[in-house]
Amino acid sequence: MPSPARAIRRSVQASAAFLEGEAASGILLMAAAAIAIVWANVAPDTYEALRQTRLTVGISPLALSKPALLWINDGLMAVFFFLVGLEIKREILRGELASIRKAVLPIGAALGGMLVPAVIYALLNVGGAGSRGWGVPMATDIAFALGALALLGRRVAPSLRIFLTAVAIADDLGAVAVIAVFYTSDLSWPALALAAILLLALAVAARVGVHHPLPYLILGLAVWVAVLKSGIHATVAGVLVAFTIPASGGRASGGVHRPQRRPLLDRLEHPLEPWVAFGIMPVFALANAGVRISTDFTASLFDPVALGVILGLFVGKQVGIVASCWALIRSGLGSMPSRATWRQLYGVSLLCGIGFTMSLFIATLAFESADMLTPAKIGVLTGSLLSGLVGYAVLARTPSADAR
Repeated sequence: MPSPARAIRRSVQASAAFLEGEAASGILLMAAAAIAIVWANVAPDTYEALRQTRLTVGISPLALSKPALLWINDGLMAVFFFLVGLEIKREILRGELASIRKAVLPIGAALGGMLVPAVIYALLNVGGAGSRGWGVPMATDIAFALGALALLGRRVAPSLRIFLTAVAIADDLGAVAVIAVFYTSDLSWPALALAAILLLALAVAARVGVHHPLPYLILGLAVWVAVLKSGIHATVAGVLVAFTIPASGGRASGGVHRPQRRPLLDRLEHPLEPWVAFGIMPVFALANAGVRISTDFTASLFDPVALGVILGLFVGKQVGIVASCWALIRSGLGSMPSRATWRQLYGVSLLCGIGFTMSLFIATLAFESADMLTPAKIGVLTGSLLSGLVGYAVLARTPSADAR
């Protein structure tokens, strides 16, 4: 019989292994969303009061004063988008998007998986009050999707995990472009010019070999403030700053030959991942997923906005991704991920319909009134749940990759 010390050690090791996996962040996100929904229905006044609590940072006249909800959506989510930007840059430079041959299939799948949901939503809301929300069902939540895939273990070919990651990264890049172009308020050209100058300074710092994080932190914060004042959503600053971070190691100065340093991109990305996965994303879910469930909830599912998001995520994603992959593989421009089957690829395309974090975020940009935002949130939660459950069921019923 194992000793208590050994049992405790095994428990700690098992907990650490769990926390390092993608499934853990997905479960935590789900728990945060569930708490938000319960809280918004049991004690809606306290839920809303906490979201609207005004927080001030800085000293007048340079102080910024915003409700807690906006600090989360404009501030913390900028860090989330900074990490997304680092991941996109890494994949473009040395990952699955580094060559045309490797990038064709996931980029094509991501494009199909964005366009078809947007078209489905637009067809259901054309000319209506909800027409502005066409971008909501375009996104894929990489944490939830990879978390569901991780729960299946060896049943899914490892190449499909790489494929899903690449699709989600390309999808994120598309979502950032959509946010920057279509969900932008009136522009302030002086603030935009200042942001451009600061970004140029960051690019020059990277070019001349600055590898200490402090200059990037200081200039990056200044870029965030400038973008915030420019009318472009502040989270876009996170991606733009990330693109300036050096991805190569550089060498020590002084003429002495020393081994290359670890790239600053890697030194920032890996420590940030747990903070984003286990801190920022659950806080975002807690602040944004609270939906009042009324007696006419069933009727709300057939609201054009909710229905457009549900069908966009659950139907549009799978149709767009599978059709794009079929066309690319059939034409010879792309190739099926190794040891994967069409059934597995279909299951992964369903998991891409889990929009959650990014979809909720775009919904908050598209709609200001609760009359529009509430059905959009209902659509995101319902469509993501359907996509996750059906995708998991399809993949769980396929033969394991080891059996082929």
